[in-house]
Amino acid sequence: MAQVEATTERVVAADAEKVFDALADYSGTRQKLLPGHFSEYEVREGGDGEGTLVHWRLQATSKRVRDCLLEVSEPTDGELVEKDRNSSMVTTWRVTPAGEGKSLVVVTTTWQGAGGIGGFFEKTFAPKGLGRIYDELLVKLATEVEK
Repeated sequence: MAQVEATTERVVAADAEKVFDALADYSGTRQKLLPGHFSEYEVREGGDGEGTLVHWRLQATSKRVRDCLLEVSEPTDGELVEKDRNSSMVTTWRVTPAGEGKSLVVVTTTWQGAGGIGGFFEKTFAPKGLGRIYDELLVKLATEVEK
């Protein structure tokens, strides 16, 4: 099994603290940012950054649905890490200042992919698909925080 990684980034016209707070607000803003690929969203514990436990289903393709139960941590300033209890998937959000009134948001998801030919296709195509999903989310994030 090989590690698969998908990374997407966007510069947002808002201060890093405002952007980070929107991403960390699982009980409010975060649900509004999710594209249609996400369903069954439910905050089970916490709701604001560190210590949050959140559930959703992610339909990455017509055939591939992940049931995710994510533990949220904040290991460093400007960083959210979502570890899935149901798989090896880990998503890391990093928000850093990018000039006056701007922020760079980088989202990286990693997981242990399948072996063999299936793993080859997963490693080749899954990052592109997940990247498109996170691009949609980052557009919604920009719209939300640039108000």
